[in-house]
Amino acid sequence: MNDKKCVISEVQSAFMNNEFPVDNYLLGSYEGSEPFGEIEPFKGQEIWRHIPSQVLDSHASALSFFSEACLRYFLPAYLIADLKDELDSTDPLFILVHGFSNRSVEHRIGVQVFIRNTGKDPYVNPRRYGGMTFYDYSQYRLSIFTREESQAIVSYLNYKKDRSPLNLDKEEIKAALELFWNDRALHAPTKESLDQFVLEEEHYLDVIRSQSDRNC
Repeated sequence: MNDKKCVISEVQSAFMNNEFPVDNYLLGSYEGSEPFGEIEPFKGQEIWRHIPSQVLDSHASALSFFSEACLRYFLPAYLIADLKDELDSTDPLFILVHGFSNRSVEHRIGVQVFIRNTGKDPYVNPRRYGGMTFYDYSQYRLSIFTREESQAIVSYLNYKKDRSPLNLDKEEIKAALELFWNDRALHAPTKESLDQFVLEEEHYLDVIRSQSDRNC
């Protein structure tokens, strides 16, 4: 129990001061009508800690449809609800480990047998994304997290790995840690560096505006 409390505390601390991305920037997918319905309950939810677990559990697909900013903001709510065993149908683990290991299943149709591959090496959609694999996409989408946030995610993943009864889950978590998360926990930008960058950009823009006003 102490281990679980420590992980929850680490997640809360790492994500505590993130800003709500405002309603116009919640949606990251426009494929059909499902994404709009999935993210609807998150509009105006400016304090992720106040979202009931029942809402999270009834909107599992939201994690895939969130914009990057929205995923970064709401992920800790899902992680903590999962750690508290308050999710029945939603598994936030998937979004953190998918794309880092391969899985093959045999699909028989009549006399034909097809090997269907999922995970790391399959292409996302060559017509739209060319040579991008799910490994490429996962690295891109999950690179939004700071070093502190990545460290909290690593703690969550190790907690799940050590307690998972399924070897498949353990292997997928291990692959995600080795190929991505352990390095991000060491080398991702810190929250301080992001804040400093924002301040410098704001100062730069203020100087430009000031110079423009003087020239008018």
